[in-house]
Amino acid sequence: MAATRCWQTLCVKKNLDPDTLNETQLRKCLTKFDLTTFGIASTLGAGIYVLAGVLARNVTGPAIVLSFLIASIASLLAGLCYAEFGARVPKAGSAYIYSYVVIGELCAFVIGWNLILEYIIGVSSVSRAWSSYFDSLLDDRIRNFTISHLGDLKAPVFEYVIYPDFTAFSLVVLLLIPVILGIKISSLANAVVTIINLVVLAFIIVAGFYYARGENWTNNFAPYGFSGVMEGAALCFFAFVGFDVIVTTSEEAIQPSRDVPIAILSTLGKLKNKVYSNSGFILLKYKTICV
Repeated sequence: MAATRCWQTLCVKKNLDPDTLNETQLRKCLTKFDLTTFGIASTLGAGIYVLAGVLARNVTGPAIVLSFLIASIASLLAGLCYAEFGARVPKAGSAYIYSYVVIGELCAFVIGWNLILEYIIGVSSVSRAWSSYFDSLLDDRIRNFTISHLGDLKAPVFEYVIYPDFTAFSLVVLLLIPVILGIKISSLANAVVTIINLVVLAFIIVAGFYYARGENWTNNFAPYGFSGVMEGAALCFFAFVGFDVIVTTSEEAIQPSRDVPIAILSTLGKLKNKVYSNSGFILLKYKTICV
């Protein structure tokens, strides 16, 4: 009996009053465009600029387009689930609040901490990638200066990071400023960065026509076989992670039940088109280009 009561306590569900479901103390000011730019900004990052090139060279070859196709189907199904929950439960919290309402408190507790871990990994990986690219433009001067004056990290836990990256840390702090200033300022800054991001990707696609090698489509399309394609698909899913940030801001949307599903599907559609364009025009030259 005690075990049963304990289990029932852990699985208690959160009750939401339908009459007050749309009431919130947050400012409702986000439109479909704002939500879509949040989703695009969260997904267009290391997944395309870093991960795609590495996978094309070392894991899949030009068959990375198939890996992205498989990953996009899984992401589309997940996106439809988020869209459904976002329309029915327009509350901040993403999968945490959804699992709390549907399954119970224990599951929500686990998923809540998983979400925190997901965002920490996402922010750290993207900032680290940006820092590495920026430092490469300076001939690794930041890296060499840091190691020469502060030393390197020799602990086993820092196997893939050999020096403290203050550039990545500074970038995170800098991006924290518009978040502190409020959702509307954050949305405006996010829209500007997203537009720049899309312009850069458009330039890469156009420039890719010059470097593309059509023979890679016929002679050696999948050099690592089916296993390489599936391994790449599992890793390519990282490129689609981030669209769930839309539902975390649903409580601040003007019409969340309508705008959140539209923004999620718009984000996945735009990302899929950009990924396929990059894969087709840039990653054909995977033998000679190493990101």
